Amino acid sequence: MPGDARLEGLRRQYQREVTEAVARLGRPVRVTPYVLAAPGAERQADLDLIGAHVHRLGWQITRSSFADIGQAPPIEDRTGFGEACRYAAQGFAHGIVAISRAAITTHNDTYAHLLDELHRRRVFLAYLPAEPGRPLTNPPPGGTRLWHGGPPEITSNEGDAP
Repeated sequence: MPGDARLEGLRRQYQREVTEAVARLGRPVRVTPYVLAAPGAERQADLDLIGAHVHRLGWQITRSSFADIGQAPPIEDRTGFGEACRYAAQGFAHGIVAISRAAITTHNDTYAHLLDELHRRRVFLAYLPAEPGRPLTNPPPGGTRLWHGGPPEITSNEGDAP
């Protein structure tokens, strides 16, 4: 779909802007994982895949990870994703890494709004490389704001939350 390609280009642009800004500071890119999976083996497998991908990119993964359970509930109903966004916006991570866009939302209007909200806070979304035939979830209804306040600055903060 043309909208999907445009949004993927925008996501990549925002990712590039943030990672280049971090590199100019001489700091490693820090990301936090987000998974949409039940606790147990499935969640751990997703976290392991994200960790391996992050390692291949030379990024650092935070000690904190975030998750929600279910088949892509509406974004406003996902406390784990909201916490991941706030965590990153507070400067503990530069980005959020998920298995695929389907773990976030397949609804283009919601996704565009989310990308813009994250970008204003100097946070990007990243995914594992696409796999042919990866199943998509049904698009959830429109989203809501996940946080309030202005964007954080990209800083040299190297620590995670205690």
